[in-house]
Amino acid sequence: MMNCTSVQEKMKDLEFLSALVKSLTRDAEEQRAAVGLLVSLSDDRGVIRRMGRIQGCILMLVAILNGTDDQEASCDAKMLLNSMSTNTQHALHMAEAGYFKPLIKYLKQGSEMSKVLMATALSRLELTDQNKASLGQDGAIEPLVNMFKTGNLEAKLSALNALQSLSNFKQNIQRLIDSGIVVALLQLLFSVTSVLMTLREPASAILAKVAQSESILVKQDITHQMLSLLNLSSPVIQNNLLEALNNIVSHSSASKVRTRMKENGAIQLLLPFFAEKDTRIRTGALKLVYVLSKDIQGELTEQLDYSHVHIIANIIFTTTSECEKAAALGILSNLPVSDKKITDIIKNVNLLPFLVSTMSSSKQNSTPTAMWLTESIAGVLVRFTNPNDKRLQHYSAENGIIPLLLNLLGSSSEAAKSMAALSLAQLSQNSVTMSRSRKLKWFCVPPSTDSFCEVHDGYCTAKSTFCLVKAGAVTPLIRILEGGERGADEAVLSCLSTLLQDEIWESGCNHLVKKSGVEAMIKVVSCGSFKAREKGLWILERIFRVEAYRERYSESAESVLIDLAQNGDLMLAPAVAKVLAQLELLQVQSTYF
Repeated sequence: MMNCTSVQEKMKDLEFLSALVKSLTRDAEEQRAAVGLLVSLSDDRGVIRRMGRIQGCILMLVAILNGTDDQEASCDAKMLLNSMSTNTQHALHMAEAGYFKPLIKYLKQGSEMSKVLMATALSRLELTDQNKASLGQDGAIEPLVNMFKTGNLEAKLSALNALQSLSNFKQNIQRLIDSGIVVALLQLLFSVTSVLMTLREPASAILAKVAQSESILVKQDITHQMLSLLNLSSPVIQNNLLEALNNIVSHSSASKVRTRMKENGAIQLLLPFFAEKDTRIRTGALKLVYVLSKDIQGELTEQLDYSHVHIIANIIFTTTSECEKAAALGILSNLPVSDKKITDIIKNVNLLPFLVSTMSSSKQNSTPTAMWLTESIAGVLVRFTNPNDKRLQHYSAENGIIPLLLNLLGSSSEAAKSMAALSLAQLSQNSVTMSRSRKLKWFCVPPSTDSFCEVHDGYCTAKSTFCLVKAGAVTPLIRILEGGERGADEAVLSCLSTLLQDEIWESGCNHLVKKSGVEAMIKVVSCGSFKAREKGLWILERIFRVEAYRERYSESAESVLIDLAQNGDLMLAPAVAKVLAQLELLQVQSTYF
């Protein structure tokens, strides 16, 4: 009996326990035996303390708990970890190994001191997304929010820092909102109590993350409160508030919020930040004004004067941030094209040559920021192709805008393609009047035979007459219609329709047929948007005026047109009827009208 007791005591010493812990790394059978023996010895609190001091013990037990298919070994490992977790240091080591339930238990039920210890440790851990998900699912957020709301200064700070770390995982954001933290964060940010100032930075950072959820929109006047804090805050807090505001206005359901912000003078409040030295703050303000200015072109010039246009142009030239450049150019693209003074300002600072050079030297990539920059540039180019200002169009052509627009037709952004097609359409509108007729005999220098254009029945070049044919634009435009995306159809069809103006419609039709464009038109009429279908029908009506083309394409167009007559928008019925009549199908299908 004494020998048995002596052996049992010997098994509890550090040397034997260390050997057992080493066995946890061996094969499954030895591992199961070792962890089972450790459980049988764990009734002794001294054994638990000694196990906690053995390097790698907690790590191996967590690995067995999470990574083994052996249910017996896993259950024993969990039992040991629970026994060891009564020691706060052991609980912290478990959290470091990725086992958080003991830490969460302390956050919920521990003493004030242990809660602060756990929250502080949590804020300092390098958490993976899987860790953050586990902490959120297992209930870490609610006790941390309670600590922030009701604890002393140390508890509030440790809780906020831990919550800031957890808020970087998207699935935890809704849990934060459900906990009621938003109101408490705003109250803290408005507080003027000096001892609470250290809490404002993590509070504003959490608010920025929480604003990624659309459910924050139910909080009345939250944007107004944030805007009122901007001028009263430190740079770090200003940056976080701007991030929060940008997250809020980007939500698809935030149109009423955006309207209220504009009505309450948000743009005027943000303009001084354009001169801010801190790039992050300046970029945040530019992004916010860009979004708010999308639908108020006329009103925008009332709020943003010409001095700000100069400031924005200077930012475009000097910034190294793609995001800031995209936002600044986006604001310029939102300004009304009819304001000639704005055009003169950005023309006089040589913005167009800079944009051509920027796009020529940049590598094509499809990151969200790169696509936004491309779209913003395409939006500004629309101003430089204003069809009512031929002198400006010639200036733009001389500075390389047409090759740039052709390049943009191959962009991965539908918006950029659409705006490039619009710019080409605005240029092409004037080609008819600028093409030099071959009947004229008074050329100082005889034109090259290569410059003769079969569509305009005269001498054209891309640079001098903005001719789509000579620019080689027709094929890439048709390629867009043949593709699977439908976002640029309307602008592309508007562009191609400039080749079918009354003076040149027949030669324009011949060219579209030659470039195999009719099938693409039929495709858009089949599955495009209302406006794209409307434009497609207009083009088909012109093409089917030619008997040879009616015969050639009647069969492929017939089923599409009849389906559109039966199931399409009633507003399209007259246009569909006109084309069906050309194909001599109207009488047969007259019951559909």
